[in-house]
Amino acid sequence: MSTLDAGRLAMHAKRKRVNAVALMLSLGAMAFGVFWLIWILFETIYLGIGGLTFATFTQMTPPPQAEGGGLANAIFGSFVMVGLATLVGTPVGILAGVYLAEYGQKTWLGSAVRFINDILLSAPSIVVGLFVYAVVVAKLKSFSGLAGSLALALLVIPVVIRTTENMLSLVPNALREAAYALGTPKWKVILSITLKAASAGVITGILLALARVSGETAPLLFTALSNQFWTSDVSAPMASLPVTIFKFAMSPYENWQKLAWAGVFLITVGVLLLNILARVLFKNKH
Repeated sequence: MSTLDAGRLAMHAKRKRVNAVALMLSLGAMAFGVFWLIWILFETIYLGIGGLTFATFTQMTPPPQAEGGGLANAIFGSFVMVGLATLVGTPVGILAGVYLAEYGQKTWLGSAVRFINDILLSAPSIVVGLFVYAVVVAKLKSFSGLAGSLALALLVIPVVIRTTENMLSLVPNALREAAYALGTPKWKVILSITLKAASAGVITGILLALARVSGETAPLLFTALSNQFWTSDVSAPMASLPVTIFKFAMSPYENWQKLAWAGVFLITVGVLLLNILARVLFKNKH
């Protein structure tokens, strides 16, 4: 065997060893993550289903050590605030994403917006909550569902902007050029071609943003606070599932702890369904 062949065999053996080590480390990291995920899901299902009853969806949050009670006001409050946040944040996010992808690719304004959006995307949610508290709650001297919705909307917007921009950037320029060649104005090209082609990705971003804000607690602690009773008045303090879970889980009362686990189960299932729906829509489109 020549020296060159021996060198090649030695290098091949070294690559196999490196590959085996890398594969083992990758599998170990995956197993570590999956272990904790399964444990968390098991505890959530085991303790959450035990606290679910018909009253959970029909009765208000109970006082300590009371029999019965549920999470109806918290569920309703979460639906209202997350819904308002989505209605406010989605159009702003889509419009900003369209600007960045179609108009602001090489402009200083586009670069500035993109930079600010990256900061918002990575900013802790508690910072957003404190900002809305200082700007809205402290000025009006009242916690409210509207303030909570605004805080959640500020968390929805950067996610939708990033997803919309990325999805529009993936649309082939040949589609745009073909439409321009036929004399189609740019605004109509965006509405009828690029947005339509990227619609599944944009919807996916909206659903992922919705899943993110559904479990946010810190912004609502500083803005909507909580409410033990049913209310549809968004100008007053409003209950929400994340804040109720936080309050009940920290308490020493058994009935509150059971309801907290039931709320955790509901949020987990809701977020899981939203993520599955987002992936199904994206898969079917592409």
